[in-house]
Amino acid sequence: MASLSGAFTQIENKLHGVLVHHSIALLRVAVGAVFLGFGVLKFFPGVSPAEDLVVWTTDILSFGLVPGGVAIVAVAILECFIGVCLLAQRWMRLAVWLLAIQLIGILAPLVLLTSRLFSGPSDAPTLAGQYVLKDFVLVAAGMVIAAGAFRGGRLVRDETQPGEPQPQGASASGEPASLDASRKLQIVLSATGGARPVPEVCAEHGISQAAYYTWRGATIHGATRALDERTSSG
Repeated sequence: MASLSGAFTQIENKLHGVLVHHSIALLRVAVGAVFLGFGVLKFFPGVSPAEDLVVWTTDILSFGLVPGGVAIVAVAILECFIGVCLLAQRWMRLAVWLLAIQLIGILAPLVLLTSRLFSGPSDAPTLAGQYVLKDFVLVAAGMVIAAGAFRGGRLVRDETQPGEPQPQGASASGEPASLDASRKLQIVLSATGGARPVPEVCAEHGISQAAYYTWRGATIHGATRALDERTSSG
């Protein structure tokens, strides 16, 4: 029984490692496909189930200045562009900001058109209301994609299993307490650009991969901030 449990744990760990390395990429592709597909539908009048929502919402936000036909084409172009960027993993910074704007527009009907979205029996959401409510999943997915696209963000796996002893001199987070900032920077740079495998560097210094990526994120953020300040000062 113990050997069976150990084998199952090994399989579980391998599957979890695959998810850590590939889940955000798969989520990016899935969200990109959804945006591209829904965007293409909006180019054909009467095909998209969200057409009326787009027209009504735009009419309210623009005080009637933007014609419905223009609004639906503009949203279609925006969604297709976001979808292509996510699928191709190009212009990601622009895509994430446009995604944030688009998600605000997607959820705006909940505030602007509440009476129309919740006019079912006993104020239950209509089909259009349910269509908008499921977009909360897209909002959450957009947040995850943004977290993985900015400042070197990524999902990491702490290889230290529950119940296993921590490396000597390491804290609960897998960070050796004796390392100063300069030494941490050296460790980060030693595996930057694929010079050495991250697991190998972590094993050599007795740190977890989670700690390494935390240091790397802080290094990238600090360097970016320093360059921004230097550029703004001339």
